[in-house]
Amino acid sequence: MSRSKADLNALVERHLSNHGKSRSASFAELTGRLKRAIDNGAAEMSALALQRIVDPAMEYTSAISLYRIRRKLADKLRRPVKLRIAILSSFTTDQLKQLIDLFLFAAGLEAELYVADYGLIRQEILDPASELYNFKPSLIYIATTWRDLARRPGLSDVADSVQELVEAECKDWLGLWDTAYQRSRSQIVQNNFDSPPWRQLANHEMRHCAGFGRFVARVNGRLADSAPPFVTIHDVDHLSASAGRWAWADERFYHHAKLPCAPAYLVDYAHSVASILAAQSGAGRKCLVLDLDNTLWGGIVGDDGLGGIRLGQGDAESEGFSAFQRYVKGLRMRGVILAVCSKNEERTAREVFEKHPEMELRLEDISCFVANWDDKASNIRTIAQRLEIGLNSMVFVDDNPAERAFVRQLLPEVAVPELPADPTGYIQEVERHRYFQVVSLSTEDLRRTDFYKANEAREEAQSSVKSIDDFLASLEMIARVGPIDAASIERSVQLINRSNQFNLTTKRYSSGEVLAMLQDPAWITRTVSLADRFGDNGLICVFLGKIQRDALSIDSWLMSCRVLKRGVEQFLLGQILAVAREHGLKRILGEYVPTAKNALVKEHYGKLGFAKIWTGDDGHTKWELAAGGEEQTPKTHIRLAAEKTSAAESNA
Repeated sequence: MSRSKADLNALVERHLSNHGKSRSASFAELTGRLKRAIDNGAAEMSALALQRIVDPAMEYTSAISLYRIRRKLADKLRRPVKLRIAILSSFTTDQLKQLIDLFLFAAGLEAELYVADYGLIRQEILDPASELYNFKPSLIYIATTWRDLARRPGLSDVADSVQELVEAECKDWLGLWDTAYQRSRSQIVQNNFDSPPWRQLANHEMRHCAGFGRFVARVNGRLADSAPPFVTIHDVDHLSASAGRWAWADERFYHHAKLPCAPAYLVDYAHSVASILAAQSGAGRKCLVLDLDNTLWGGIVGDDGLGGIRLGQGDAESEGFSAFQRYVKGLRMRGVILAVCSKNEERTAREVFEKHPEMELRLEDISCFVANWDDKASNIRTIAQRLEIGLNSMVFVDDNPAERAFVRQLLPEVAVPELPADPTGYIQEVERHRYFQVVSLSTEDLRRTDFYKANEAREEAQSSVKSIDDFLASLEMIARVGPIDAASIERSVQLINRSNQFNLTTKRYSSGEVLAMLQDPAWITRTVSLADRFGDNGLICVFLGKIQRDALSIDSWLMSCRVLKRGVEQFLLGQILAVAREHGLKRILGEYVPTAKNALVKEHYGKLGFAKIWTGDDGHTKWELAAGGEEQTPKTHIRLAAEKTSAAESNA
């Protein structure tokens, strides 16, 4: 590492570890250093440093300062655009757009943003020749407030009349969504409606059928229930409530500048939007790595003993640790992978999970448990290898500032939040970063810990057999195969946007784009779900192909790495060949587009018998396989279950 890079990294780490006035001073020093580094030609180094210091808790003026540096970098880096985002709003969005762009950049996403003229939401969507459609967005963000509700009940309205207003209001928005989707095939993100801070009916507002606050809540609930897969609701009402409705909706800023909220909350607003856009693009985190002593409980179990640690009821500190464990367990239940990384004797550390009566977390909640006296950066690498995930998928939580600094310096890809001294603040610190943003929830998400536990059992079984062939036969694998349909689209889109290692082209598609494929007879889609005697792995593979004259051209082929080397690749090839024969096609065309993470599948097509027909200077290759008879179908130990049947069968 060069001296200038080491100095900049040290300055970044000092800034991240600072608080209060010290952080303000280090921010000024750091931004000055970044500007000089960019001027001196160190754009890449500066970009990595800038990405690390962008923080949703920043003051508005600091965030704008970092945005100016980001724009200066954009002129130097010239990175390819990954997202084309259109913003339609009824308020001033200049500052919000800048901050959304900054947070997307921090997430590693280069975006081009189009902002429609003020107040033209409906006109842009309804006019087929509007600039919205000329822009060809991949995502449309509709930024609304309660002022955009076209209908409002009168206090004398009866319950049935109010319900009719709710239905009519929602029908209008559903119609706009459908029109925008049909004309653009874009994923849509729309705010729900923030309730105004005032209440005409005071405490009776939420009880009276025509109370405006109650009306807003009912519209929000109806839209959430009715949103199709190509629409994601951004919960701006929660942002407003978290900030405090009077503080959020400071009327001075709306009437003077048409801002959606007070400037102090624009940073968090933009981060919330950007976190959803990033999650739509597969840029979220998925593993929470936990220290133990003074992180999950108070005290040091090796010194204080099982009965001496502070946890449970009785005092604020103990209750704070219990609350944090409940929060973490909730993350686990919705699909976040939990791992332990502790400097401890493993037997002593495990004993707390097994025997302490106040533990909310138990060993079955932990997918990977590492407790020893090695340094934590090395142990986090070990955890990543065991779970077969990237370091940039991980968040490390530790109460010790020295350990946090050490991991940040050696593993800059890992997110490391600064925990407060008081454990009652742990939840807020982790939550405000929105590391684990959710845009959909699948059955596989809810069972992810079970999948990793079953993998451990498979590895133990593999060590007891003489050959890989015997091991695969012993698994008794059964695959369910079918086209993408309403039941599988959310999980399919997750895999498309999150898979990096076993992904031949690393193309990303939104739910809206995949739905458009399902309506086009030229597209062939397949999913593979795999079960064996140790359990169900869930949906682990997605295939997208397009018929082009006499060939089936593979657009995307991706798979979860937890089922590598079990014959799924050969099994799916057999399914692809069968589809090609059914359609009278003569060839299968494949493509490998190299990235920093998918070297694993560089020779994927060659191993399956494809012939290489083209090689580019950058390692990009193209492949071809004749679609012969059934004798060409690869042999595997995977048995085919009954195929799925659905309305999507037309996409066959």
